[in-house]
Amino acid sequence: MTGKLETDIEVKRSADQVPYRDALDLMDARNRAISAGEAGEQLWLLEHPPVYTAGTSAGDGELLDPRFEVVEAGRGGRYTYHGPGQRIGYVMLDLTKRGRDVRKFVHSVEGWVIDTLGDLGVESWRAEGRIGIWTRDVDGREAKIGAIGVRVRRWVTMHGFSVNLAPDLSHFGGIVPCGIDEFGVTSLERLGKPVSAEEWDTALLARADSFLDSLSK
Repeated sequence: MTGKLETDIEVKRSADQVPYRDALDLMDARNRAISAGEAGEQLWLLEHPPVYTAGTSAGDGELLDPRFEVVEAGRGGRYTYHGPGQRIGYVMLDLTKRGRDVRKFVHSVEGWVIDTLGDLGVESWRAEGRIGIWTRDVDGREAKIGAIGVRVRRWVTMHGFSVNLAPDLSHFGGIVPCGIDEFGVTSLERLGKPVSAEEWDTALLARADSFLDSLSK
């Protein structure tokens, strides 16, 4: 599958793992540059070394075992784990050009991930009252396969989504992922649908135009 974003949106793919704090600094700078009209919009696809990130609603009791660095992320949401085998998408768009509707933006990002997973043979969905992207695990129970966390500053978006391709799922045991402890976490690999980062990126970009169209409807 092939696909591309609009010609004025840069697609950046990092082959090497990017330390989370470095990514935050680069994302913050790009956000400010977009807001000032000094840079164009960007989709950044990458992977981090193991890290726990705390959103603005993270609770102290949700950090169970800080075996990795813990970083204040500045985004909405609670605790999330990022690490090898998980694909991250940082979406930096100017919503002044795209309807100024944060709720629609979040819904569209969720739909983008859900549609891409479907193209790769995994049915997934939103769950009322539960943040993230959900699917049916190998034991038949619902489990989380993707996380959504965004921040909007001066109508320019930051952060985005993560999808579990083949991470070490035991690393999620150090936190209560997104504050939800009654459900597990799964991955494409665990579900018997192994997908490389390159294959994920290709499938995601094939759905990019539909994602952008959804923001204008």
